[in-house]
Amino acid sequence: MRVFGHFENLAAAGVCAFGLFLAGTALADEACGTCDKEIVTTQELADCFLDQYDQLAQGSNAAILIDLSACPQSRGVVEALAGPAAGAGEPVIEPSLRFMLSRTQLACLKRKLEDPAVELDPSAKIELESCG
Repeated sequence: MRVFGHFENLAAAGVCAFGLFLAGTALADEACGTCDKEIVTTQELADCFLDQYDQLAQGSNAAILIDLSACPQSRGVVEALAGPAAGAGEPVIEPSLRFMLSRTQLACLKRKLEDPAVELDPSAKIELESCG
């Protein structure tokens, strides 16, 4: 009968370890103090992000550094002047090429960019604070 007691202890330890893993993952996601709260993107950068998404989502780090600086971008004068501004008379906000996201924010950004209602032309500010 001692053998069964040993298996019960192992099973209980496994359940506890799994619970701690899930709690640690959730806490790591919530505690990402260096993660960005919003980004500015264009259609070209959004397409590039979505193309890279599967590779970015494969890692095991709680925070993911996104680098879109190698992505193709239009550099027309009209496009450069037409981006979102902080307010009237404020300078145009440049698109975010490098930013850090939690795993939850990564998936959330993907969902937001895939939403047919999102308007990315010429650019858009995407809020990520509510993503987690």
